[in-house]
Amino acid sequence: MEFVECNAENLDFIKDESIDVYTISFGIRNCTNIDKVLRECFRVLKKGGRFMCLEFSHVEVPVLKNIYDMYSFYLIPELGGFLANDKESYKYLVESIRNFPNQETFMKMIEDAGFSAVSYKNLSGGICAIHSGIKI
Repeated sequence: MEFVECNAENLDFIKDESIDVYTISFGIRNCTNIDKVLRECFRVLKKGGRFMCLEFSHVEVPVLKNIYDMYSFYLIPELGGFLANDKESYKYLVESIRNFPNQETFMKMIEDAGFSAVSYKNLSGGICAIHSGIKI
């Protein structure tokens, strides 16, 4: 097993169809071109290979959504300012989560990249979601 840290939009050093599993956690929302990341992922995966992505997502439970919005927009930046002396980075964190496609839209993006059996599972009411797809 080998772990690789690299630019997800440009995997030129990895041969086509050479990887069994591709995972990314809490990072794809920070990529400039998510569609390009998904295409690169599809290119390097072997047939039968699996893509799995854990990412912050969109809360689907109305009461939890209201609480989470208040927590995200007011408490997280303040805590970031207090604990890390970096309120702006924590404001960016919240904004990047809100700008990331919702579960259904991201699922469609994964399908559009060529994956089959695409699905997602919400965690904590949609605060996070695990997306999965298989290269057939």
